[in-house]
Amino acid sequence: MAPSAMSRWTTSLSEAQPVPYWLDDPGRPHPEPALTGAETCDLLVVGGGYSGLWTALNAKERDPQRDVVLLEGREVGWAASGRNGGFCAASLTHGLPNGLTRWPDEIVKLQELGARNLDEIEKAVARHDLDCEFERTGEIDVATETYQAWELRDWYEELQEKGLADGIDFLDADAVREQVASPTFEAGLWDRRGVAMLNPAKLVWGLKRACLRLGVRVYENTPALELKSYGAGMAVRTPYGTVRARKVALGTNIFPNLVKRVRAYTVPVYDYALMTEPLSEEQLAAVGWKNRQGLGDSANQFHYFRLSADNRILWGGYDAVYPYGGRVRAEYDDRPETYAKLAGHFFTCFPQLEGVRFTHAWGGAIDTCSRFSAFFGTAHQGKVAYAAGYTGLGVGATRFGADVMLDLLAGERTERTSLAMVRKKPLPFPPEPFAWTGIALTKWSLARADAHGGRRNLWLRTMDKFGLGFDS
Repeated sequence: MAPSAMSRWTTSLSEAQPVPYWLDDPGRPHPEPALTGAETCDLLVVGGGYSGLWTALNAKERDPQRDVVLLEGREVGWAASGRNGGFCAASLTHGLPNGLTRWPDEIVKLQELGARNLDEIEKAVARHDLDCEFERTGEIDVATETYQAWELRDWYEELQEKGLADGIDFLDADAVREQVASPTFEAGLWDRRGVAMLNPAKLVWGLKRACLRLGVRVYENTPALELKSYGAGMAVRTPYGTVRARKVALGTNIFPNLVKRVRAYTVPVYDYALMTEPLSEEQLAAVGWKNRQGLGDSANQFHYFRLSADNRILWGGYDAVYPYGGRVRAEYDDRPETYAKLAGHFFTCFPQLEGVRFTHAWGGAIDTCSRFSAFFGTAHQGKVAYAAGYTGLGVGATRFGADVMLDLLAGERTERTSLAMVRKKPLPFPPEPFAWTGIALTKWSLARADAHGGRRNLWLRTMDKFGLGFDS
């Protein structure tokens, strides 16, 4: 990288605030008061991100008389739910390739359930007036290398053979550049209906308002410290009080699970993003993007990018940083060396936007597991349910996970709880230093594959064989 180019790209970051763009909003609601004293309820939900809020909302919609309490350790949406790219995907399996590899016998049902789940999210947005800039635009997976274009075409043909290509179009270089103008694009697959774009913070704030309207008691700045049996139910201790509940749903994702045996199944991966200033009409015309799809490239170390409602470009991904020991710390949320790298990649993709400035740069932790998609379970004789491991595609899938947790707590066998994806768990991560060593070797191997025509070395082939890996 030439010094002059580095200086030009880093200049674009000189005024960027190190805070998530979505959360930097004057309309941000005030937090609800913290819990003090003792509470009782039918259902206690722990976690005020998408997972917990969908669980509380769906519980009240299933049974309006159910008494529901939700605890959030900070403010709702302050972690992954307010920091992500706003890609609300139908996929429950972190993409069709991952799902087809792991659950080939169930993939048709998983696709149907995912499509239905996204439709239900769209209906909930309308029903509860969730002002979250929801746009059912779809997403284009783009190839930026010739070998990736061949792989996309082969994948599209495989989907056609398996009857899974409905709503998906293959775009050659001219067709994909007609949608979004980048000299780096060689081909694309446009999933026209399977992804919506939205404002992630406004979604979480809207879900909070909907929960409050339905009678959910929400306590913020109230971390759940301990979970234990209490008579016929459960009790959760907080700094200034306790909650006794018949049933408990845990939606804490990357944060330490109150069921300790679950903790080995997830590790935190830090992801980073930039947001530009609003594009002028001339700049937007230079890029095209008339259909406003979300985009992601096809490399192992991939980028995701999309337009906001006010025509900014969010540009994120590539680096996936695992901190030794799997610790979640605020200082990891800011990483200038990654911002500089992302800025360089942005202007390589869109050289016609030379001179655009970034206004926000931020990071946050994603809960990943060894199969890249959510896992589920119960504890304490079925009185506690949990869901975790969404690996960055939780904006949509957490609503499905909420229904799974409610089904499990009800002891019901449904089409959801009958799935192998729900009944079986991924392999846990090994203890340190083995986890860090294995993840570091996988990251190095993925970068090497990107640089050598996608060829996977022995380590990656071995990880593939055992259904393991590490997703950038």
